[in-house]
Amino acid sequence: QVQLVESGGGLVRAGGSLRLSCAASGRIFSINTMAWYYQVPGKQRELVARINSGGTTMYADSVEGRFTISRDNAKNTVYLQMSSLKPEDTAVYYCYVLIGPDGRGQNYAYWGQGTQVTVSS
Repeated sequence: QVQLVESGGGLVRAGGSLRLSCAASGRIFSINTMAWYYQVPGKQRELVARINSGGTTMYADSVEGRFTISRDNAKNTVYLQMSSLKPEDTAVYYCYVLIGPDGRGQNYAYWGQGTQVTVSS
């Protein structure tokens, strides 16, 4: 099994910054994609940013230029540096890790427990 532990959420004023971390541990043979999603009550979980094993990144339009995703492969950790935060960034943020492929070509997806980010105006 694989466990994901998130940290770094909290309350910040608009224009401020936060850094989220997500560390994976357990039976990890190869991490493929790492990503961050956010979810607000009553809405579906949405992709914020992702980074593949080669370091290629992708961002949602709403955070492009303000958020930066990075990963430390030696620590099996993904980060999300959030700057110029806006009240509409308020949500629960979840990390996502895709482990694999294994010898059978299978990939395994895991989610963090979620961390609340609240941006006050």
